[in-house]
Amino acid sequence: MPDSPEKRALVAPVECRSEGSGPVVAGYAAVFDQEADIGGFFREKFARGAFTETLKTADVRAYFDHDTGRVLGRSSAGTLRLKEDAKGLAVEIDLPATSDGNDVQELIRRGDVTGMSFRFRATREEWDETLKVPLRTIMAAELYEVSVVSEPAYDGTSVALRSLEAARQERRQHNFSAAARRVGMKVTLDLQVRARSKA
Repeated sequence: MPDSPEKRALVAPVECRSEGSGPVVAGYAAVFDQEADIGGFFREKFARGAFTETLKTADVRAYFDHDTGRVLGRSSAGTLRLKEDAKGLAVEIDLPATSDGNDVQELIRRGDVTGMSFRFRATREEWDETLKVPLRTIMAAELYEVSVVSEPAYDGTSVALRSLEAARQERRQHNFSAAARRVGMKVTLDLQVRARSKA
């Protein structure tokens, strides 16, 4: 599994609405079973339930443009709410009454900000290389942060490529071990046949 976190982005409607406590940003950081091209090297999708375990324990932060100095919310404070639904990873952020909170609200209202992104580490994944372009399915992920972003873009491709190479190495080792077992079984059978023919 990769050690370094990866970033993924989703260009999808992000809305800013007013509630009793103030402005709230709502959208999706990830959509389940939706394939995305990762740098032309492979395709990737998140399986339903990929965030179930991490949402039980992770103290996730919400930022503007992944800038850790521009905090918009935090799950432990209740100002960031994350949940999995039938569509994907739903996000709600209570915008703070700060310059960043006001900026984000105005940028969404104007249509300048139209995406969300998140940083994660895959903890369980499957690779399908029978396809023309390999498909990575992330079955479980550790979630670090979500961001409202002005320029949604994929990042962390090199980390994922290392994961692909690790999966290929594991498959080669498995195939080698299976071949060795088959050879061993054949040698044993040949010896048994010879022993019977001499008896």
